[in-house]
Amino acid sequence: MSVLVLALAAGAVIGLALGTLGGGGSVLTVPALIYLLGFTPVAATTASLVVVTVTSATALVAHARDGQVRWRTGLLFAGAGTVPAMLGGLAAARLPATVLTAAFAVVAACAAARMLRRGPAPDAVRPARSGRAAAAGAGLGAVTGVLGVGGGFLAVPALVGVVGLRMRAAVGTSLLVITVNSLAALVMRAGTADGLDWAAIAPFTGAAILAAWDGRRLAAKVSGPALQRVFAVLLLAVAAFMLIDAVI
Repeated sequence: MSVLVLALAAGAVIGLALGTLGGGGSVLTVPALIYLLGFTPVAATTASLVVVTVTSATALVAHARDGQVRWRTGLLFAGAGTVPAMLGGLAAARLPATVLTAAFAVVAACAAARMLRRGPAPDAVRPARSGRAAAAGAGLGAVTGVLGVGGGFLAVPALVGVVGLRMRAAVGTSLLVITVNSLAALVMRAGTADGLDWAAIAPFTGAAILAAWDGRRLAAKVSGPALQRVFAVLLLAVAAFMLIDAVI
C-alpha cells in the first residue's frame, strides 16, 4: 500500500478521534507515523505535534461555534502548561526511546483507568478552582513536552474530574489546551523538523482536518457516558500496544 494511501487513512482515523473525543489524536499519531509510515521515534513525535496542532486548531473553531469551549478554563490550563511543555521538550531529547514509549503507555493507561472508574459526567458546569486547574494544566504541559503529544487524552478527564465540566464542554475546551501546548512543545523541537517527510505529513494532516469535522457532528449525537467509555477503551488499546513494543 502506498505511503499516500496510508497517510490519508491514518489521518482520517486520527481526525475522527480528535473531533469526537477532543483527544486521543496524538496518542494514535505517534504509533501511526512510526509503524505505518516508517518515521523514526524522534521524527514521529515532532511530526505528531505538527499534525495535532493544525488539526486541533481547526476542530476548536467548530466546537467554539457550538458554544462548547470554556475559554477562561482552557486558557488557564494552557497558560499554566506552556513553560512545562517547553522544558519537557528539552528533557525529552535526553531520554532513551524505550523509556519514552513505556512512559507514554503508562500515562495513557492511567488516564483510561480513571475515566472507566468515573460515573457519568455532571449535568451542570461547576465553577473551576483556579489553583487546581493551574496545577493540572502544568502537569499536562509537562507530559506534552516530554512525550510529544497534545495532552488531550489527559486534558479531557482532568477537565471533567478536576474542574467539573460536562463531557462535551470538556472535549471542546481540551482542543484549546491541545493547540496551545502542542505549539509550545513544537517550538522547542524546531531543530528536529529538518528532514521530515512532508509528502506524508501534508496528506495526513489534510485528512485529519476533514475527518475532525465529521467527528464533531458525531460527538453531538453520542451521550457523554458513551464518549467516556469509547475514549477509555481507545486509550487502553493504544497503551497495551506501545508497552508491549517497548518491552519486547
